[in-house]
Amino acid sequence: MASAAAGEPPFLGILMLDTRFPRPIGDIGHPGTFERAGIPVRYAVVRGASPQRVVKEADAALLQPFIAAARGLVEQGAAMIATSCGFLAAWQSHLSAQLPVPVVTSSLLQCARLPFPGIVTFEAASLTEAILQEAGVPARSPVQGIAPGCELHRRILGNEPELDTAEAERNVVDAARALVASHPAVASIVLECTNMPPYRKAVGAATGRPVHDVETLLVSAWHRRHAVGDPR
Repeated sequence: MASAAAGEPPFLGILMLDTRFPRPIGDIGHPGTFERAGIPVRYAVVRGASPQRVVKEADAALLQPFIAAARGLVEQGAAMIATSCGFLAAWQSHLSAQLPVPVVTSSLLQCARLPFPGIVTFEAASLTEAILQEAGVPARSPVQGIAPGCELHRRILGNEPELDTAEAERNVVDAARALVASHPAVASIVLECTNMPPYRKAVGAATGRPVHDVETLLVSAWHRRHAVGDPR
């Protein structure tokens, strides 16, 4: 196990895509998201890892840069590694094999322990069966994507510097409503995208289901590992 430098507490290391779109609190890239849970965070940007290359292209050439960035964070004292894109669940086993600390690539990893989960994703067409299997998602778990070309989809995929958060919230809520309308037996909702946690409460209110995402997963995993109470 890697250890923090003398006198420094261990921290959560987050591998960031190379982006410029806004990140409201709740987003994995906003430091306040984890500060409010009492979790020290340090980020490492993987240069060239655009949303297009990760989500649409699943570019395998990015794996080694992600491993290198993760090792750098571990050397600095990271006690856990996470990523800023749920689609990187595809590399869960690869990253875990290369690092001496726990790796949480995606909110999808929690699906296996939730009652009849349904997934709201950034892009349903790109969330392949291989990714779902790598994350241990139960077979036949329903998946609903936000509408292609909607505010949240367009701004993130295009890596644009502006975002209408009210409209983005509507995009996510609409997808969640469509999910439960098509699959009323869904008992819990998992937000795949790491940019969706700011809209968790709205999704829960709209669907009447408990909602889980990368923030809830990481806060829970961190506090279990460090044996302290969860302030949330």
